[in-house]
Amino acid sequence: MKTPKFWYRKTGPRALMLTPFGQIYRTAGLLRHAFIKPYKASVPIICVGNIVAGGAGKTPTAMTLARLLIQKGGHPVFVTRGYGGNEKGPLRVDLKQHTSRDVGDESILLAQIAPCFIGRNRAAAIQLAEVEKPTHIILDDGLQNPKVAPDVNLLVVDGAVGFGNRLLIPAGPLRETLHDVFSRIAAIVMIGPDVQRVATCLGKPVLQAHLHPLLAGDLTKGTAVLAFAGIGRPTKFYESCREAGLNVVETCDFADHYIFTEEDLQALAATAQKKELKLVTTTKDWVRLPDPFRRDVGILDVQLVFENEPEALRIIQSLPEEAK
Repeated sequence: MKTPKFWYRKTGPRALMLTPFGQIYRTAGLLRHAFIKPYKASVPIICVGNIVAGGAGKTPTAMTLARLLIQKGGHPVFVTRGYGGNEKGPLRVDLKQHTSRDVGDESILLAQIAPCFIGRNRAAAIQLAEVEKPTHIILDDGLQNPKVAPDVNLLVVDGAVGFGNRLLIPAGPLRETLHDVFSRIAAIVMIGPDVQRVATCLGKPVLQAHLHPLLAGDLTKGTAVLAFAGIGRPTKFYESCREAGLNVVETCDFADHYIFTEEDLQALAATAQKKELKLVTTTKDWVRLPDPFRRDVGILDVQLVFENEPEALRIIQSLPEEAK
């Protein structure tokens, strides 16, 4: 499902009509947290999450944290749900065996950095990951999961859009209220300028970061492209394309984690050929493409960069004594 546009506009009739259902959604979430005893792992868990539906930059954040820990001699592993894949898990992602249809697109990307374990039951996936004897477990998403007890929760925020109209699903993009999440988070990872000024209302340490675009393959500055993306906020990808120096002539949006059909791919290829454009997409979308089609599609990768890496490391390593 594509993100409804009214979620990121001033509150209107549609949002107001759906607000009561948002309160039902909140009550269900609070009850889950109240009656489920979370699993406490034997090693520190760093949860990288958000409170909005759709993408905010969790996976790039998780990947950068893993790189930083590896640079310091750590042995982190990832745990994620495997959203979009057919496998229920728990299992370890095998890049030689599994595809995005098996374990989801994000899991494929994470497994290229460090061992990655998936499971609909996140606690069971963490137990399997502990066999690897990691120094840290990085939980990609899971801030709203009551079955796991993280040691450090990081709230990832897309600074350009913040929390939208600040209403709960389905009236707005929030998975939970700011009040409910406040006590659980250690810091905010603010990606890009805080245009909506959301950090000030939370009063938590802010780790400022930005997404650095990386041209790959035969993509060069000035290349005229048809950019397409099936992520939470496709416009963020198109902005990165322009920042990298690509000439974005045309764009095509798909729903988050969209499974491309043969008709979709034929239409994209035909448009690109007719207008003499190079097709370009995100790494997440590229791993979901069939092999024959990948050869004709460029990738614009992005890497999250913390403006203060030592502070990021300090926060994720500032764990309770019992977790050290």
